[in-house]
Amino acid sequence: MKLHELISYLESFAPLSYQEDYDNSGLIVGQASKEINQALISLDCTEAVVDEAIRTGCDVIISHHPIVFKGLKKFNSKSYVERVVEKAIKHNIALYAIHTNLDSVINGVNARIGEVLGVQNLRILSPKNGILKKLVTYVPGSHAATLRNALFAAGAGNIGNYSECSFNANGTGTFKAGQDSNPYVGNIGEQHQEAEVRIETVYPAQLESKILMALFLNHPYEEVAYDLYTLTNQHQQVGSGMIGELDIPLAENDFLTLLKTKMHAAVVRHTELLGKPIKKVAVCGGSGGFLLKQAIAAGADIFITADYKYHEFFDAEGKIIIADIGHFESEQFTQHLLYEIIQKKFSNFALRLTEINTNPIKYFI
Repeated sequence: MKLHELISYLESFAPLSYQEDYDNSGLIVGQASKEINQALISLDCTEAVVDEAIRTGCDVIISHHPIVFKGLKKFNSKSYVERVVEKAIKHNIALYAIHTNLDSVINGVNARIGEVLGVQNLRILSPKNGILKKLVTYVPGSHAATLRNALFAAGAGNIGNYSECSFNANGTGTFKAGQDSNPYVGNIGEQHQEAEVRIETVYPAQLESKILMALFLNHPYEEVAYDLYTLTNQHQQVGSGMIGELDIPLAENDFLTLLKTKMHAAVVRHTELLGKPIKKVAVCGGSGGFLLKQAIAAGADIFITADYKYHEFFDAEGKIIIADIGHFESEQFTQHLLYEIIQKKFSNFALRLTEINTNPIKYFI
């Protein structure tokens, strides 16, 4: 298939608009029109992974971490980033990254961590705002149901666990058709009054073009009256980290043992134990220290993440246990998640999980 088909599906699952400002998710090397036959999935895109792709005949590497985070001014093989990009281009291998956008979706990286640990009732710890919009439009009552259903089919009207949400109010619209118009109702040159329905519905910002197309195709008027609003509401299914509960509370040492075993962690760095059972668990794959206040406010007993610095451990202040399991360890199951996501849609497309352990951190035990 064409690379753009795979990209389109991945970005419908985890839209690029959900990534953080510093991130560089998306197609990094290659052309979207390129034909692909086999993909290699990895947490990181290193030289060894590119060599593996060459050896196994993969023409696209899908990684969680982008190989390029900031602009490259020279390509002279002096850094591993330059060498990876150069080798990928030389061997016609596309590089695609799906990073903080995959972290931010409700069934993404953090959900997988929660599932591995047996955490139930998972929900976003810090929902994003500014990514929802509202459409308001006015349509004759005879076409209201058809238009609503078209907007819902395009992705509008989803609020939490509810779908097909809208508000509708009856009113009267007025207009006078000009000489060059082709009015659906009324006569040219005469003011007309029409019983209309005001429809309001929310939608994710990245679906705007699709929503507007549905509006224009299913509205009978030559000129469609509509308003678009950017909302500051939080999107409860998009954001950073997740939190949930264990079915049965565990003693702190028992939970830490479970954490170390399930996450294949060589070591768990943690703050002082608090002498109470672990029930509510907050998680964030990768560097999640910025979510500590939210984890405490949500009543979490333990916050599992990575990349904590010495002085940052003091911020627990006896209110929560911070457990640092390592960056690679916290995100290692992302490869399997991506494999499952792609296989579900493209069951006949050849996929490989890397055999390379890309963790740059080693432990002397």
